[in-house]
Amino acid sequence: MPVLQALKKEIKAYLDWAQPKLDAGTPENNLTLFSTLNLHIFQTYYGGLRQSADKSTWIYGNVDLVKQFVEDGQGLKEWLEAMGSTFHDDTQPTLIGALWYRENEFVGANVDTNGDGQTEEYKGRWGTFFVAPINAMLKANKLNRVMTRTTVNELIYEGGRVIGVRATSYDGTKITVYASKGVILATGGYAANLVKVVDENIYWSSEYLSTTTKTTNRSSLQGSGITMAQAVGAKVTGMGFTQLMPISWIDNGNLAFGGGNYACWINPNTGHRFVDEGSERDVLSLAEFKNGMEYKGSKGVFLEFYNVEQKMPAPTQLPETGDYPGRYYRRKISELPELFKELGVKADPKVVEQTIRAYDKAVMTGGEFPDVGKAIASRPVGNVQKNPDGSYNPETYDLDNTVMTIRLMAPSTHHTMGGIKVDEGRHVLTSAGRIVPGLYAAGEVTGGIHGGNRLGGNAITEIFVSGRIAAQTLNAENK
Repeated sequence: MPVLQALKKEIKAYLDWAQPKLDAGTPENNLTLFSTLNLHIFQTYYGGLRQSADKSTWIYGNVDLVKQFVEDGQGLKEWLEAMGSTFHDDTQPTLIGALWYRENEFVGANVDTNGDGQTEEYKGRWGTFFVAPINAMLKANKLNRVMTRTTVNELIYEGGRVIGVRATSYDGTKITVYASKGVILATGGYAANLVKVVDENIYWSSEYLSTTTKTTNRSSLQGSGITMAQAVGAKVTGMGFTQLMPISWIDNGNLAFGGGNYACWINPNTGHRFVDEGSERDVLSLAEFKNGMEYKGSKGVFLEFYNVEQKMPAPTQLPETGDYPGRYYRRKISELPELFKELGVKADPKVVEQTIRAYDKAVMTGGEFPDVGKAIASRPVGNVQKNPDGSYNPETYDLDNTVMTIRLMAPSTHHTMGGIKVDEGRHVLTSAGRIVPGLYAAGEVTGGIHGGNRLGGNAITEIFVSGRIAAQTLNAENK
């Protein structure tokens, strides 16, 4: 309630500022976007408020953990930049299921990893979120080390506390590591363990989620960290809720990347839109299962249309020409009949054309969207010029000569909401609410923040926030 009350005041203040400008003729897209911490807290909390399939159980995030995650996320960008991470300050894209624009696009990192005094450039997400922090950690202390291709098998629990781990190297070498202060579990979730996902599931219908469902995760994400924590008394929470990624490639389940704000999603059976493309990820996935087709063993396959010139929020961009059979195609509207016949799409190409034209008209004029509403639409599918004030000029609209990217995607497991129960200091807790001495946890291995559904973009922020808190708590308690 305090968050909602504060948010209400912030919205009123924004409208009091914005309305006179609109009345004076300022185009809405020239106004500063409304965004506050309380809006992020509210969207994260409400976006995770979910009910089990049998309607017997509600799940929601711990509001104190949600507030901490949002508030402590402020300054993360500058913290990463100090390590060498780079961002585009003048861009603010949104991700699928994020509900709002609240991030700067990552570029990479400029860091000196080999110690020669010269920085090297590492591009993309790998550079921004991995190379820069790892390089800073390795240089902070000459004893710091990253042990790759090494599997932790169990936590060492002696004298009533966790004092280290036992592991096995790729070549079979047994390794024991003792911790002078404590152990932080940051092993991720279990979305690649479909047997566990299905066994725990209380959210998705068995008609949609099964052990044959594909995953965006790499195979190592089996939930071993959760199992090890349970072996020393840890409690788990929210295990029955798994997030599906609604934009996954149907051949291998990998994340296709993108955002729903610039795209029009089409039901391949009817030719109509079937969901607000900017909705939460579980809302999108459920709509796909209900409205999509089955194609090459994947359920919930739908068609996404967007202008070929659109750049998407992704580590790499799709080429502007050519097809990737089974994933994406480049076509004009007149070429749809042949493509639909090839793919087995039942929808009438003429109906699809009508849907896209009506969708584009709504984007350009701010009118009603066909079939279902849309909260955030950043551009039409067809080519159109803009007026000097940034508004669209419908007289220049040309769909006939527009080259469109048409993607085939379906849901696959992506993020497990449940995990180890922790407090605000990221101590691991028992069923009795007591701290497991010497054990902390951060990131997707934990539960209690995102409720039954995580907003897009929240994971990156949360792993850094929770990791820093766990380390700070550990150090403060073990000076």
